[in-house]
Amino acid sequence: MILDKLAREIEAIIFAADTPVDMETLTRITGALEDSVQQALDRISGSLEEGGHAMMLRRVGSGWRIVTDPALGDVVSLLFEDRRPGKLSRASLETLAVVAYSQPCTRAEVEEIRGVGCDSALRTLLERNMIRIAGRREQPGRPLLYATTQEFLLYFGLDDLDHLPRLDEITELLQTPPEELQRPDHPEGEKASPKEEDAVQDG
Repeated sequence: MILDKLAREIEAIIFAADTPVDMETLTRITGALEDSVQQALDRISGSLEEGGHAMMLRRVGSGWRIVTDPALGDVVSLLFEDRRPGKLSRASLETLAVVAYSQPCTRAEVEEIRGVGCDSALRTLLERNMIRIAGRREQPGRPLLYATTQEFLLYFGLDDLDHLPRLDEITELLQTPPEELQRPDHPEGEKASPKEEDAVQDG
């Protein structure tokens, strides 16, 4: 599939950007209408897929970015082996999960759910740009509110928060014996990404 001028421009913009590019930015830079931009995005996605390229167009949050095919994750990760950020600790992952499902929420609300203090975990997540300060709760003391970031979506390979696993799915997964999850025919057996598999250690 040969791309037209608009699709080539949009592909170049997304490729050059450090972060996902949203519709507003694409229409502003190209001067095209949203419908035309969306059609161009569809053409770019189709071209990459049909051409058997190692890249793919993916929507992340409210924007788009060009990423490598997850099937090539093992070989690509070798390039960044010496530059990987510290892995998230279990405490940080638990705190992040509470924020993701309860956002916007306060530190006290997170601690009430976890049953332990979470100052250190929240600080780590803020430093890693996994969560952000999303304002203050209108109550005595006006405590800070926390919410997840676009980096959180990128880290876990989610298009948006609607793609978070449902709580009943997580419960079912936790009740499944580990040996069963390793079976190729298990529906959850091949879903874990390299980042998810590495995501429990100190961080």
